[in-house]
Amino acid sequence: MPRIRPRKFVHVVYRTRRFDAMVRWYETVFDAKVQHSDPVLAFLTYDDEHHRFAFANLDVLMPGGGEHDHRGAVGVDHVAYTYGSIGELFENYAQLKDAGIRPYWCVHHGITVSMYYADPDGNQMEFQVDAMPSNEAANAFMQGPRFAVNPIGVEYDPDAWLARWRAGEPEAAFLERETDLPVSPVRGPATATAQ
Repeated sequence: MPRIRPRKFVHVVYRTRRFDAMVRWYETVFDAKVQHSDPVLAFLTYDDEHHRFAFANLDVLMPGGGEHDHRGAVGVDHVAYTYGSIGELFENYAQLKDAGIRPYWCVHHGITVSMYYADPDGNQMEFQVDAMPSNEAANAFMQGPRFAVNPIGVEYDPDAWLARWRAGEPEAAFLERETDLPVSPVRGPATATAQ
């Protein structure tokens, strides 16, 4: 019998000591609606799913903690979300920038054009657009020589790309990675200059 797989990814639950700040951040970044909130738990969604995010308030569940910023090297690195087009990705960037929320890393991975953000607890989100026309093309790129040269990606300036997009440059101009060098260092919220 073949393996049984889940049909879809549904939600993420975060434990936090920044409960109110986390709820506000997800409301802003995802235009999420609070489905339920009490002093211990909050459930938010941005679509027809009953909840996409939940937050557990550790200050209530485990009072006396206080390691707000302790993050170890082991754990989830990031959660990724795909947008429908380059235009959606860039206009979302502009809206979040206007709200004071900036990505800490913008990189063309070859298979995706990506922007990385960090929530108030430092959990990392990748907002991306697929750069390949199909999964088969993406798989071939990842198994090919260009990905071997640079499996991380090449950084780009989101303001410059937004200006090019708004000036009418076609989506195809952004999707193909024009160069494989220089290889971007892997960045995270701790190394970010602006969030």
